[in-house]
Amino acid sequence: MKLDRVIAVRNNKTIYRDGELAIKVFDADYSKADVLNEALNQARVEETGLNIPKIREVSKAEGKWAIVSEYISGTTLAELMEKNPEKEEEYLELFVDLQMKIHGKKCPMLNKLKDKMNRKIAEADIPEITRYELHTRLEGMPKHNKVCHGDFNPSNIILTESGIPYIIDWAHATQGNASADIARTYLLFCLEGKRELADRYLELFCEKSKTEKKYVQKWMPIVAASQSVKGKPEERDFLHGWIDVVDYE
Repeated sequence: MKLDRVIAVRNNKTIYRDGELAIKVFDADYSKADVLNEALNQARVEETGLNIPKIREVSKAEGKWAIVSEYISGTTLAELMEKNPEKEEEYLELFVDLQMKIHGKKCPMLNKLKDKMNRKIAEADIPEITRYELHTRLEGMPKHNKVCHGDFNPSNIILTESGIPYIIDWAHATQGNASADIARTYLLFCLEGKRELADRYLELFCEKSKTEKKYVQKWMPIVAASQSVKGKPEERDFLHGWIDVVDYE
């Protein structure tokens, strides 16, 4: 494997291109279990028939764990939205349609979303009473088994030159309630300072999927608590504003 062409740098990992391969190399202190879980998630989601890069191997590169996948040539939806603001509505439609396509799939071997959320709430730096209320709210949510991406945002969609969309980065994939996935995407837009786009995204998704907005909003405090575990200081105030448990009318 050649690691001389960097195509992306993210927290704790660097992605390289070597011909037709994309090599995601994790930092030396990255959890081996998390690397293997990400590869397993991606391999399992491959079986749903969604357009995603296929895993080629899991190995070590320069003493660090690496996931080797197909390289998908194209442009991310995030870049396209930035370069072509006049097409934002068209791209948003595609974005929502892709997420709905994901939610239309089943993958029984994926981890349960509710289990993951319960663990994250337990780890969150929040008052005990708030933690109890969030656990209670989560327990009361309907149990679904739809595929949830867990980090669905425009930078994780690549459009090829022929216009075929591929969905990447399945590290956080679970099976569960699609509204939790929608709530997370909404919060990700907000954390990027794109509140107006977040609101339009939520309106469009709820309209297309015939989902009541207040149902998605009930997930917001739970998802915000999960996100807060990452401990990013710049996100703290915003997320803690959402964590306060309130009922939406």
